[in-house]
Amino acid sequence: MWQRASTAPFDRDLELAVIDADGEHALVFPCRHILNGWMNAMTRERLDVQPTHWRPWDERHQPLG
Repeated sequence: MWQRASTAPFDRDLELAVIDADGEHALVFPCRHILNGWMNAMTRERLDVQPTHWRPWDERHQPLG
């Protein structure tokens, strides 16, 4: 179940939903909530995203869209 981005925890891999020019979709890689933002949990690269929702990352499920 999707949760509001403002409630995202800092201690686990998450799937993020974002809205961009193409509409709403889920990112296809796990993310981590860090101080002042987000990072790709696989590459540890900082992300320039403004997520709307999150849910626990589960490698068995397919992302939206």
